[in-house]
Amino acid sequence: MTTSAAGQPLIPQPPSTVAALRQAVSQIAPAALPAFTRELDQAADQSRQGSDLAPLQRFIAQWAVYVHIQRQPGVAADFRRWEDGAKTGDAAQVRRAASEIGRILDEAHAALGLPTR
Repeated sequence: MTTSAAGQPLIPQPPSTVAALRQAVSQIAPAALPAFTRELDQAADQSRQGSDLAPLQRFIAQWAVYVHIQRQPGVAADFRRWEDGAKTGDAAQVRRAASEIGRILDEAHAALGLPTR
């Protein structure tokens, strides 16, 4: 899929379920599937060991935010640009990049109805 001339998202935001998020990642960021699977396995193991669903809930929230950003090519490009700037810039540039990354993440959390930082 590609974006429309109006800059619409590549896909609609999927429900926050493991299956729906896996499908979305396979469509918009297939290179991220190994990380998705590895992190899902880790979250499932932690949940089993601690008899606690919190690790799985964090996993789902994290990947829902990832999908929300990646399905919007302009936002995803901005996010990557700020990540790169945070790695290579001077102190002022790193602070600006961290602020912009935080803003993008906060907007994604708000759009998904998740708590912000």
